[in-house]
Amino acid sequence: MKITQEIKDKTITIRLNGELDASSSVMLDEELSKPEIMIFNKVLVDCEHLNYISSAGLGVFISHLQRFEDAQIKLIFFNMQEKVKNVFEILGLDLLMTIVSTYDEAMTVSNE
Repeated sequence: MKITQEIKDKTITIRLNGELDASSSVMLDEELSKPEIMIFNKVLVDCEHLNYISSAGLGVFISHLQRFEDAQIKLIFFNMQEKVKNVFEILGLDLLMTIVSTYDEAMTVSNE
């Protein structure tokens, strides 16, 4: 798993490349736990090259969801491959998390 970041104004985009499993979820958790992430209004997660997500990977996002909501930070997923999106839908996570098709759509999602 390779994790890269891009910062633009008050938005950070985290790009995931590879498989988000038990071992790589630790790296993602470290990224999302950094105190400096709390200065952003939006955390965008680019899933274009995310080929697989395990329950541990899903758990990382779920564990940060409330902290982000409390800080009024919007967590938004985009470019999700169909097989990854199906996992979110089967578990009902698409009802808890914002999933859009493109980066442009993610940028227009309001923080309210």
